[in-house]
Amino acid sequence: MPKVVRFERYGGIDVLQVVEEPRPVPGPGRVLVEVRAAAVNPGEARVREGEWAQRWPATFPSGQGSDLAGVVAAVGDGVTGFAVGAEVIGYTDERASHAEYVVVEPAHLIPRPATVSWEVAGSLYVAGTTGYAAVRAVSLAAGDTVVVSAAAGGVGSIAVQLAKHAGATVIGLASEPNHEWLASHGVIPVSYGEGVEERIRAASGGRVDAFIDTVGGGYVDLAIALGVAPQRIDTIIDWAAAQRYGVRTEGNAAGASAEVLAELAGLVGKGILEIPIAKVYPLDEVQAAYRELARGHTRGKIVLRPYGSSTSA
Repeated sequence: MPKVVRFERYGGIDVLQVVEEPRPVPGPGRVLVEVRAAAVNPGEARVREGEWAQRWPATFPSGQGSDLAGVVAAVGDGVTGFAVGAEVIGYTDERASHAEYVVVEPAHLIPRPATVSWEVAGSLYVAGTTGYAAVRAVSLAAGDTVVVSAAAGGVGSIAVQLAKHAGATVIGLASEPNHEWLASHGVIPVSYGEGVEERIRAASGGRVDAFIDTVGGGYVDLAIALGVAPQRIDTIIDWAAAQRYGVRTEGNAAGASAEVLAELAGLVGKGILEIPIAKVYPLDEVQAAYRELARGHTRGKIVLRPYGSSTSA
């Protein structure tokens, strides 16, 4: 039987299990996708740990995963636009893509361009739409200077490229091993840590117009100290600081649509946007994938490859 990731209670990585369940059957107006790639994301770890239980509670047994790319395996009654065998990129809002098969709304799917690899296609939704929304939230224009924290991470690596594409001067905060990659994408790399405010002031010539915080941990306070107006600061994680200063909190929910996904896929297909892939794991090694994620300092996305995990359908 097909395999799927489940957890029965909140907890650490060890609560994740890969179990066998019957192949899902798509109901009317739904599509069954055989998943070829599905990224792992920090938010999924926080849900599983119970950190966001009040905001986004889990119902047990819970699945996980939003990003997906795969092949249409079956369609329910009334579905038009997607036929069996079609290659698609998409997402699910039901915490279900870390599996060999997932049932998806057709409105959450787009065709996969041939120039977009499975690993990249399965990594586009969460990080891509979050980065897209964050860049849009700070209203970048040509000539602006924007700072992005965790600039080589899953969201940050996309945000810096989209900000550069918008015509901004981009300063990316990252560890030194990632400076070469950032510089190769036209981003000014700056090391984080003690003295970062002074390094940003030196790199920016003393003017910072916008700030995108993808990691939390005091970066909203740093943006305020740099003189950035609250309406041009966006954090995707530090909601306490956002409430304190009145800054924006636009992330995945603000960018979540098939239209944005198609725009991002188009940029990837044209070579304008790179989605770095850090490591790929088979579905059976989902715990190892989340241990890699927990270590941090990963450039780009960590991806699961569910297809072919089972010996039989």
